[in-house]
Amino acid sequence: MAGARVTVLDSKITRKPGRLSSAVFAGVLLGGVLYAGGSLLADVSALRSTPTFEFVLLGLTLAIALGFEFVNGFHDTANAVATVIYTHSLEPHLAVVWSGLWNFIGVLTSSGAVAFGIVSLLPVELILNAGTHAGFAMIFALLFSAILWNLGTWYFGLPNSSSHTLIGSILGVRLMNQLMAPQHTGASGVDWTQAIGVGKSLLFSPLIGFFCSALLFLLMKRFIHSHTLYCEPVGTEPPPFWIRSMLVLTCTGVSFAHGSNDGQKGMGLIMLILVGTVPAAYALNHAVRGPEVQTFLAVSEQTARVLSSYENPGTTAPAKIRPVLEQLINQSRIETATVPALTAVILRIAADVAPYGALASVPIELSGNIRNDMYLAGEALRTIESKHLLPLGPEDAEAIRNYLVAVDRATKFIPNWVKVAVALALGLGTMVGWKRIVITVGERIGKTHLTYAQGAASEVVAMATILAADRFGLPVSTTHVLSSGVAGSMAANQSGLQWGTLRALAAAWLMTLPVSVALSDGLFWIFRHVM
Repeated sequence: MAGARVTVLDSKITRKPGRLSSAVFAGVLLGGVLYAGGSLLADVSALRSTPTFEFVLLGLTLAIALGFEFVNGFHDTANAVATVIYTHSLEPHLAVVWSGLWNFIGVLTSSGAVAFGIVSLLPVELILNAGTHAGFAMIFALLFSAILWNLGTWYFGLPNSSSHTLIGSILGVRLMNQLMAPQHTGASGVDWTQAIGVGKSLLFSPLIGFFCSALLFLLMKRFIHSHTLYCEPVGTEPPPFWIRSMLVLTCTGVSFAHGSNDGQKGMGLIMLILVGTVPAAYALNHAVRGPEVQTFLAVSEQTARVLSSYENPGTTAPAKIRPVLEQLINQSRIETATVPALTAVILRIAADVAPYGALASVPIELSGNIRNDMYLAGEALRTIESKHLLPLGPEDAEAIRNYLVAVDRATKFIPNWVKVAVALALGLGTMVGWKRIVITVGERIGKTHLTYAQGAASEVVAMATILAADRFGLPVSTTHVLSSGVAGSMAANQSGLQWGTLRALAAAWLMTLPVSVALSDGLFWIFRHVM
């Protein structure tokens, strides 16, 4: 049965894109590369004292980070086009280009919140030292472990979650960072609550996809009486217009949501690389000028005044401010020196920024230190607020939130060229590696050809799930939901399931966290010693 239905699509899937489409894609790719490369050169050309070695290191790390997004395109983006290809709603190459376009739009319109949320999961002491050997060891370990696991699962045609792979890599780095740190330093270790949360999502997201898609398929059968909707496609004819429109719409929604969410993970790591290698250009947001600087100074004074009302008597020596705040962030505990240290760093940042009318005017030698101080102050205040470590009244809490908004504006920004580079890497990855994952989703999960209704049910559930995940900040894998959604719709239709494929998928999903943790754990240890 499987072999019979492969022949129907063989000519489509193996057909090479036409010359016109290839020329258009090559033109877009070249334009994007020139724009991103030109923007990067323009940003760093004004830096007179940056050694050539740092530029070489910058180029290498950026290439690896974009390589992660390239491989990400093999998996997650390819999932979005599987149902429209196997229901003949769109021609394969048109579907891939259409999905890539909406991934691109999703990346460009993303807020950056997910990007910096990923960065905040990393060990704070390594973030503050992103430009040192330890910082680069962390970045290399994260990226190489994620790329290796993603390539391995792609090679065997197994849809896998790049998000969970990256989170597992982060957990591995945190674990080895704690093991390698001297005793009693309070180094960041594994957040086991977070690890359990990711493990639960790995367990529940396939169940959500399976049962919700099965239920939606049965509801469609109950209320939509159209014989064509529940039959296999005849030859290569497209489905009825309304169901074709729904499938294209859900493919568009999944692609856009993937770009706006998953695309940001690479952005966060790229910004960490840029800050570590060329802090003078990227440590602070040069768009913050005049009135915004004055607003920042005002909210700094207000926040320091609020904190002073919670201080215990005494002060914190300047040399001990950062260790005290790192301990607060890592251990979520208030000590005698905590609030004085936080007040002192907020006032120090304001004093450093006050002489300049814009962050672009801050001297090169101060940029990196000011950013690190801002990062510490922001994360410390978030820890206090989220863990309720101080009895903040409504007005005090509002003052702290205003300060956090100002700090985020100054440090959490993503240049447009970074978004373009990530979008191109995702799109190029999809163009190169889409077939393996698409064939698995379309042919190797069920024993019969995917019907229009099954494709629609799976895509609608995947789109709704990823949008809900964005809304509530849940680490749910769209890859898992879509693949298991196809299985659920097959089961609901009593079409039969290919249990060999499902066992392989389940094994890959269950192995994602432990394998990515072990890979990044070992790679971080190796890179720390080599570098």
